Amino acid sequence: MPSTLSAQSQILNAAQIRQKITRIAFEIYERNFEETELVLVGIAENGFFFAELLSKELQQISPISILLHRLELNKTNPSAASLSLKPELNNLQNKVVILADDVLNTGKTLAFSLPLFLDAQARKIEIATLIDRHHPLFPVAATYTGYSLATTLKEHIEVTFPEDGNFGAFLV
Repeated sequence: MPSTLSAQSQILNAAQIRQKITRIAFEIYERNFEETELVLVGIAENGFFFAELLSKELQQISPISILLHRLELNKTNPSAASLSLKPELNNLQNKVVILADDVLNTGKTLAFSLPLFLDAQARKIEIATLIDRHHPLFPVAATYTGYSLATTLKEHIEVTFPEDGNFGAFLV
């Protein structure tokens, strides 16, 4: 755990994060049970780790094939010009895409990501987020949310996914 994070600031521990991921995976399966394949795209870095955990859980609970991909994006200065899909994602026509990120704050990151999937003619785009902070500045809402938390604009949420599995979400 980074030294700047105190025990009092922890809002989710590893067990709670795993529980939220399991619940989200079941919700995804319930909404998409007729699909044979889902495209799960995680926004690097933490959004991809979250997507990996979702993918593993979905593979355990459903027969749906999961195509997992990583989307690189400069979150502080997102630009549609800096985004591109890997060649294996060019054929998204009539596919269900689930875009995953760890924290939904203003919606800016997700808003800049959406045109990629719209241009690729995805049939449906859903958004999964571990934590929703409720500071929308862009017209983006999560389809699946693990934890909703109203925060002040000065507060920050940091999610950690260390290799040892001792995950945590912290209010800093």
